Amino acid sequence: MNEKHKVLFDQQSIQHHTFKNRYIVAPMTRVSAANNGMANERMKQYYERYAKGGFSAIISEGVYPDEQHSQGYHNQPGLANENQRDAWKPIVRGVHQHGALFLAQIMHAGAQSQGNPHAKENIAPSPVSPINEKLSFYGGQGPFPTPREMTHDDMEEVKQSFAHSAKLAKKAGFDGVEIHGANGYLLDQFITDYFNNREDQYGGITFNRIRYVLEVIQEVRKVVGHDYIVGIRISQGKASDGEHRWALGEADAETIFGALGKAPLDFIHVTDQDGAQPGFGKGSMSMAQAAKKFSGLPIIANGQLQDPDKAATLIQEEHADFISLGTSALQNPDAPLRVYNEKELDPFDFHSIMLPQAEIKDHELKKDLLR
Repeated sequence: MNEKHKVLFDQQSIQHHTFKNRYIVAPMTRVSAANNGMANERMKQYYERYAKGGFSAIISEGVYPDEQHSQGYHNQPGLANENQRDAWKPIVRGVHQHGALFLAQIMHAGAQSQGNPHAKENIAPSPVSPINEKLSFYGGQGPFPTPREMTHDDMEEVKQSFAHSAKLAKKAGFDGVEIHGANGYLLDQFITDYFNNREDQYGGITFNRIRYVLEVIQEVRKVVGHDYIVGIRISQGKASDGEHRWALGEADAETIFGALGKAPLDFIHVTDQDGAQPGFGKGSMSMAQAAKKFSGLPIIANGQLQDPDKAATLIQEEHADFISLGTSALQNPDAPLRVYNEKELDPFDFHSIMLPQAEIKDHELKKDLLR
């Protein structure tokens, strides 16, 4: 193994769980569940490959937490009822049998929902549509509809749905949950200035816009207990607006990450177009560095970090504690083994994996893993 890369294979702990190395699989939407949101054998094979490939932990694709407004995509898996909970149990067991931890990412799509059989409308902080069109490789076409502004009753129902889903995740055997507060989905819509035009205590200044996210975290922590892993994912860019940046730059980062650092969280997972580059303009900190500085929590960094030299530097400079791989993990489900054995990673082939739609492909499951 390359001497510089040794830091990527240090053991780390969160709660009472030991991560055997710094590599984590990032959540990636694969729209491969049954129509009723039930996880299945194909998904079991898909997730087990990452565990066999040497990742210390896997974060699931976003699962929807209720059978109302939360589902974002057709064939997205859910954790909204006991049948869906039970469908995840053999997948969790399979991942554990190969030595990896498994976290469930809980996601409410809000205004970015483009495939939900449970509702005829989308809900969001304010009646503001995403600025670009639906994603075709997730089965969408055309502009997003204008969502209905959430009432306080809606907000309470959604908080409870996150908590209920986290409870189901714990009963399914997941080692923890990641609350999806990134990529333009509902919680990120509350944080985002142009999505959130509210005039109550949840709108206006940045701290008010993070308030609802903090309340969701509290509800989740309340039901899973103090000794269960709870984290959150944060980004500036959206699935529908990849170029978005926080208006106040590092000042917003200080407010947002500072507030999250005081919440009952075990980690923050930040994602950017390039996780090692300045996140707020020339000469600024990266998202990971800002999250670490202002929160003091363990940080998972994501975004074009497949180069192990680049990833190791983030760890060595104490800007991040873990590295998550997304598209490079899709192409290289054995990426940690490859890095350990000084083998090159294959470049991501968007066409073969994500088109015509992003469901799990047969050739992915058949690809030989490094042993």
